Amino acid sequence: MRTFRYVLCDVFTDRPLEGNALAVFTDARGLDASSMQALARETNLSESVFVFPAEADGDARIRIFTPKVEVAFAGHPTLGAAFVLGQPLERMTIALETGAGTIQVELERAGDRVTFGRMRQPIPSVEPYPAVAELLAGLGVEASKAPVDQYDNGVRHVLVMLDGKAAVSALRPDFARLASLPGLSTISAFAGAGEHWKTRVFAPAAGVNEDPATGSAAGPLALHLVRYGYIPFGQRIRIEQGAEIQRPSVLSACVFGTPESVEKVEVGGSAVVVARGEFRLP
Repeated sequence: MRTFRYVLCDVFTDRPLEGNALAVFTDARGLDASSMQALARETNLSESVFVFPAEADGDARIRIFTPKVEVAFAGHPTLGAAFVLGQPLERMTIALETGAGTIQVELERAGDRVTFGRMRQPIPSVEPYPAVAELLAGLGVEASKAPVDQYDNGVRHVLVMLDGKAAVSALRPDFARLASLPGLSTISAFAGAGEHWKTRVFAPAAGVNEDPATGSAAGPLALHLVRYGYIPFGQRIRIEQGAEIQRPSVLSACVFGTPESVEKVEVGGSAVVVARGEFRLP
Protein backbone atom coordinates (compact mmCIF):
# COMPACT_ATOMS: atom_id res chain seq x y z
CA MET A 1 0.00 0.00 0.00
CA ARG A 2 1.38 3.42 -1.02
CA THR A 3 0.56 6.60 0.88
CA PHE A 4 0.32 10.02 -0.80
CA ARG A 5 -0.17 12.99 1.49
CA TYR A 6 -2.00 16.12 0.42
CA VAL A 7 -2.72 19.58 1.78
CA LEU A 8 -6.08 21.22 1.10
CA CYS A 9 -5.92 25.00 0.80
CA ASP A 10 -8.27 27.77 -0.28
CA VAL A 11 -6.63 30.14 -2.75
CA PHE A 12 -7.34 33.78 -3.55
CA THR A 13 -8.87 34.33 -0.13
CA ASP A 14 -7.69 34.84 3.43
CA ARG A 15 -10.80 33.16 4.86
CA PRO A 16 -11.24 29.39 5.14
CA LEU A 17 -14.02 27.82 3.04
CA GLU A 18 -13.96 30.63 0.48
CA GLY A 19 -11.81 31.14 -2.61
CA ASN A 20 -10.80 28.27 -4.87
CA ALA A 21 -10.06 24.98 -3.10
CA LEU A 22 -6.92 23.13 -4.13
CA ALA A 23 -5.39 19.76 -3.25
CA VAL A 24 -1.58 19.87 -3.19
CA PHE A 25 0.04 16.42 -3.26
CA THR A 26 3.36 17.36 -1.71
CA ASP A 27 5.35 14.32 -2.89
CA ALA A 28 3.91 12.75 -6.05
CA ARG A 29 6.87 10.53 -6.87
CA GLY A 30 5.52 7.13 -7.88
CA LEU A 31 2.35 8.49 -9.49
CA ASP A 32 1.90 8.23 -13.23
CA ALA A 33 -0.35 10.47 -15.32
CA SER A 34 -3.37 8.15 -15.18
CA SER A 35 -3.13 7.92 -11.38
CA MET A 36 -2.86 11.71 -11.05
CA GLN A 37 -5.89 12.12 -13.29
CA ALA A 38 -7.83 9.61 -11.21
CA LEU A 39 -6.91 11.46 -8.00
CA ALA A 40 -8.00 14.75 -9.57
CA ARG A 41 -11.36 13.15 -10.40
CA GLU A 42 -11.57 11.88 -6.82
CA THR A 43 -10.94 15.31 -5.26
CA ASN A 44 -13.32 16.80 -7.86
CA LEU A 45 -11.84 20.28 -7.38
CA SER A 46 -11.17 22.78 -10.14
CA GLU A 47 -7.57 21.58 -10.06
CA SER A 48 -5.26 19.36 -8.08
CA VAL A 49 -1.49 19.87 -8.16
CA PHE A 50 1.23 17.22 -7.85
CA VAL A 51 4.72 18.14 -6.65
CA PHE A 52 7.92 16.50 -7.93
CA PRO A 53 11.63 17.25 -7.50
CA ALA A 54 12.91 20.02 -9.76
CA GLU A 55 14.34 19.02 -13.15
CA ALA A 56 15.57 22.41 -14.41
CA ASP A 57 15.86 25.85 -12.78
CA GLY A 58 13.09 25.64 -10.18
CA ASP A 59 12.77 24.68 -6.54
CA ALA A 60 10.17 22.04 -7.47
CA ARG A 61 8.23 20.78 -10.48
CA ILE A 62 4.44 20.68 -10.51
CA ARG A 63 1.83 19.00 -12.70
CA ILE A 64 -1.72 20.33 -12.70
CA PHE A 65 -4.92 18.37 -13.40
CA THR A 66 -8.56 19.35 -13.64
CA PRO A 67 -11.10 16.53 -13.16
CA LYS A 68 -10.83 15.87 -16.92
CA VAL A 69 -7.45 16.99 -18.27
CA GLU A 70 -3.89 17.98 -17.44
CA VAL A 71 -3.07 21.65 -18.09
CA ALA A 72 0.33 23.23 -18.67
CA PHE A 73 -0.29 26.14 -16.34
CA ALA A 74 -2.98 27.43 -13.99
CA GLY A 75 -2.90 30.29 -11.52
CA HIS A 76 -4.50 29.06 -8.32
CA PRO A 77 -2.57 25.74 -8.30
CA THR A 78 0.72 27.59 -8.82
CA LEU A 79 0.00 30.15 -6.10
CA GLY A 80 -1.40 27.53 -3.70
CA ALA A 81 1.57 25.23 -4.21
CA ALA A 82 3.91 28.18 -3.53
CA PHE A 83 2.11 28.85 -0.23
CA VAL A 84 2.25 25.20 0.84
CA LEU A 85 5.90 24.68 -0.15
CA GLY A 86 7.11 28.13 0.86
CA GLN A 87 5.89 27.84 4.44
CA PRO A 88 8.31 25.14 5.64
CA LEU A 89 11.13 26.28 3.33
CA GLU A 90 10.99 29.78 4.87
CA ARG A 91 11.60 31.25 1.44
CA MET A 92 10.65 34.72 0.20
CA THR A 93 10.71 33.55 -3.43
CA ILE A 94 9.91 30.13 -4.80
CA ALA A 95 10.31 28.95 -8.41
CA LEU A 96 7.95 26.29 -9.71
CA GLU A 97 8.54 24.44 -12.96
CA THR A 98 5.30 24.07 -14.95
CA GLY A 99 4.42 22.90 -18.43
CA ALA A 100 4.51 26.56 -19.48
CA GLY A 101 7.94 27.30 -18.00
CA THR A 102 9.28 28.21 -14.58
CA ILE A 103 7.04 30.56 -12.59
CA GLN A 104 8.54 32.82 -9.93
CA VAL A 105 6.31 33.50 -6.90
CA GLU A 106 7.26 36.23 -4.42
CA LEU A 107 5.89 35.59 -0.93
CA GLU A 108 5.02 38.04 1.84
CA ARG A 109 5.12 36.93 5.47
CA ALA A 110 3.74 38.02 8.82
CA GLY A 111 5.98 36.33 11.35
CA ASP A 112 6.27 32.68 10.31
CA ARG A 113 3.09 32.73 8.20
CA VAL A 114 2.89 33.34 4.45
CA THR A 115 0.15 35.94 3.87
CA PHE A 116 0.34 36.91 0.19
CA GLY A 117 1.97 35.81 -3.04
CA ARG A 118 2.66 37.39 -6.43
CA MET A 119 3.40 35.19 -9.41
CA ARG A 120 5.06 36.33 -12.60
CA GLN A 121 2.98 34.69 -15.31
CA PRO A 122 3.93 33.80 -18.88
CA ILE A 123 3.20 36.70 -21.23
CA PRO A 124 0.27 35.40 -23.30
CA SER A 125 -0.08 35.29 -27.03
CA VAL A 126 -3.18 37.10 -28.35
CA GLU A 127 -5.46 36.58 -31.32
CA PRO A 128 -9.11 37.32 -32.19
CA TYR A 129 -11.50 34.52 -31.26
CA PRO A 130 -12.96 33.09 -34.47
CA ALA A 131 -16.44 31.98 -33.30
CA VAL A 132 -17.75 35.08 -31.53
CA ALA A 133 -21.43 34.68 -32.47
CA GLU A 134 -21.54 31.10 -31.22
CA LEU A 135 -19.74 32.07 -28.01
CA LEU A 136 -22.13 34.93 -27.24
CA ALA A 137 -25.09 32.64 -27.91
CA GLY A 138 -23.68 30.09 -25.45
CA LEU A 139 -23.34 32.81 -22.83
CA GLY A 140 -26.83 34.12 -23.59
CA VAL A 141 -25.71 37.69 -24.38
CA GLU A 142 -26.02 39.82 -27.50
CA ALA A 143 -22.69 41.61 -27.65
CA SER A 144 -19.33 42.31 -26.03
CA LYS A 145 -18.31 45.90 -25.23
CA ALA A 146 -14.73 45.19 -26.30
CA PRO A 147 -13.29 42.91 -28.98
CA VAL A 148 -13.47 39.21 -28.11
CA ASP A 149 -9.86 38.01 -28.04
CA GLN A 150 -8.23 34.74 -27.07
CA TYR A 151 -5.14 34.74 -24.82
CA ASP A 152 -2.83 31.75 -24.35
CA ASN A 153 -0.44 31.61 -21.39
CA GLY A 154 -0.43 27.82 -21.15
CA VAL A 155 -4.22 27.85 -20.89
CA ARG A 156 -6.47 29.49 -23.49
CA HIS A 157 -8.81 32.22 -22.22
CA VAL A 158 -11.46 34.03 -24.23
CA LEU A 159 -12.56 37.39 -22.79
CA VAL A 160 -16.05 38.91 -23.14
CA MET A 161 -16.81 42.36 -21.70
CA LEU A 162 -20.36 42.96 -20.50
CA ASP A 163 -22.26 46.14 -19.67
CA GLY A 164 -21.97 46.26 -15.89
CA LYS A 165 -21.38 43.88 -12.98
CA ALA A 166 -25.10 43.07 -12.73
CA ALA A 167 -24.98 41.63 -16.24
CA VAL A 168 -22.10 39.38 -15.19
CA SER A 169 -24.04 38.15 -12.14
CA ALA A 170 -27.13 37.48 -14.26
CA LEU A 171 -25.42 35.11 -16.71
CA ARG A 172 -26.99 31.68 -17.15
CA PRO A 173 -24.71 29.98 -19.67
CA ASP A 174 -25.52 26.95 -21.78
CA PHE A 175 -22.60 24.82 -20.63
CA ALA A 176 -23.10 22.05 -23.19
CA ARG A 177 -23.02 24.61 -25.98
CA LEU A 178 -19.91 26.31 -24.57
CA ALA A 179 -18.12 22.99 -24.16
CA SER A 180 -18.59 22.25 -27.87
CA LEU A 181 -16.97 25.47 -29.12
CA PRO A 182 -13.60 25.21 -30.90
CA GLY A 183 -10.33 26.07 -29.22
CA LEU A 184 -11.66 27.00 -25.80
CA SER A 185 -10.24 26.35 -22.37
CA THR A 186 -12.05 29.08 -20.41
CA ILE A 187 -14.49 31.90 -21.05
CA SER A 188 -14.07 34.97 -18.84
CA ALA A 189 -17.10 37.30 -18.79
CA PHE A 190 -16.26 40.53 -16.97
CA ALA A 191 -17.25 44.12 -16.24
CA GLY A 192 -16.07 47.02 -14.11
CA ALA A 193 -14.08 50.23 -14.23
CA GLY A 194 -10.81 51.65 -12.96
CA GLU A 195 -9.26 49.44 -10.28
CA HIS A 196 -12.39 47.36 -9.60
CA TRP A 197 -13.56 44.49 -11.82
CA LYS A 198 -15.83 41.48 -11.56
CA THR A 199 -15.51 38.29 -13.57
CA ARG A 200 -17.07 34.88 -13.91
CA VAL A 201 -15.03 32.14 -15.58
CA PHE A 202 -16.53 29.08 -17.24
CA ALA A 203 -14.55 26.01 -18.33
CA PRO A 204 -17.06 23.22 -19.09
CA ALA A 205 -14.74 21.57 -21.63
CA ALA A 206 -12.22 21.00 -18.81
CA GLY A 207 -14.86 19.62 -16.45
CA VAL A 208 -15.36 22.85 -14.49
CA ASN A 209 -18.62 24.60 -15.34
CA GLU A 210 -17.76 27.64 -13.23
CA ASP A 211 -14.44 28.31 -11.52
CA PRO A 212 -14.34 30.13 -8.16
CA ALA A 213 -11.05 31.96 -8.89
CA THR A 214 -8.95 31.76 -12.04
CA GLY A 215 -5.44 33.11 -11.61
CA SER A 216 -4.36 32.21 -15.14
CA ALA A 217 -7.23 34.33 -16.53
CA ALA A 218 -6.52 37.34 -14.28
CA GLY A 219 -3.30 38.27 -16.06
CA PRO A 220 -4.91 38.15 -19.52
CA LEU A 221 -7.82 40.24 -18.18
CA ALA A 222 -5.43 42.96 -17.02
CA LEU A 223 -3.61 42.82 -20.38
CA HIS A 224 -6.93 43.01 -22.25
CA LEU A 225 -7.90 46.12 -20.29
CA VAL A 226 -4.52 47.73 -20.99
CA ARG A 227 -4.64 46.91 -24.71
CA TYR A 228 -8.06 48.55 -25.15
CA GLY A 229 -7.37 51.59 -22.99
CA TYR A 230 -9.51 50.82 -19.94
CA ILE A 231 -6.53 51.00 -17.55
CA PRO A 232 -2.91 52.18 -17.94
CA PHE A 233 0.19 50.03 -17.74
CA GLY A 234 1.27 49.63 -14.11
CA GLN A 235 -2.22 49.95 -12.61
CA ARG A 236 -3.04 47.12 -10.25
CA ILE A 237 -6.64 45.91 -10.46
CA ARG A 238 -8.80 44.08 -7.93
CA ILE A 239 -10.85 41.25 -9.43
CA GLU A 240 -13.83 39.71 -7.63
CA GLN A 241 -14.95 36.23 -8.65
CA GLY A 242 -16.89 33.25 -7.29
CA ALA A 243 -19.73 34.92 -5.37
CA GLU A 244 -22.40 33.27 -7.55
CA ILE A 245 -21.21 29.81 -6.48
CA GLN A 246 -20.73 30.79 -2.80
CA ARG A 247 -16.92 30.86 -3.07
CA PRO A 248 -16.06 34.59 -3.02
CA SER A 249 -12.51 35.25 -4.17
CA VAL A 250 -10.26 38.27 -4.66
CA LEU A 251 -7.38 38.43 -7.14
CA SER A 252 -4.99 41.23 -8.02
CA ALA A 253 -3.33 41.71 -11.39
CA CYS A 254 -0.98 44.19 -13.01
CA VAL A 255 0.75 44.50 -16.40
CA PHE A 256 4.05 46.33 -16.80
CA GLY A 257 5.60 47.63 -20.02
CA THR A 258 4.61 49.74 -23.00
CA PRO A 259 2.22 49.28 -25.95
CA GLU A 260 5.22 48.14 -27.98
CA SER A 261 6.55 45.68 -25.39
CA VAL A 262 4.81 43.92 -22.50
CA GLU A 263 7.49 43.31 -19.85
CA LYS A 264 5.69 41.51 -17.03
CA VAL A 265 2.28 40.11 -16.11
CA GLU A 266 1.82 39.74 -12.36
CA VAL A 267 -1.07 38.11 -10.48
CA GLY A 268 -1.38 37.92 -6.71
CA GLY A 269 -3.54 36.80 -3.85
CA SER A 270 -3.73 35.10 -0.48
CA ALA A 271 -4.28 31.48 0.51
CA VAL A 272 -5.07 29.53 3.67
CA VAL A 273 -4.47 25.88 4.56
CA VAL A 274 -7.69 24.25 5.76
CA ALA A 275 -7.00 20.50 5.93
CA ARG A 276 -4.41 17.74 5.56
CA GLY A 277 -4.89 14.12 4.65
CA GLU A 278 -3.61 11.13 2.72
CA PHE A 279 -4.66 8.72 0.02
CA ARG A 280 -3.72 5.04 0.29
CA LEU A 281 -3.30 3.35 -3.06
CA PRO A 282 -2.28 -0.19 -4.00
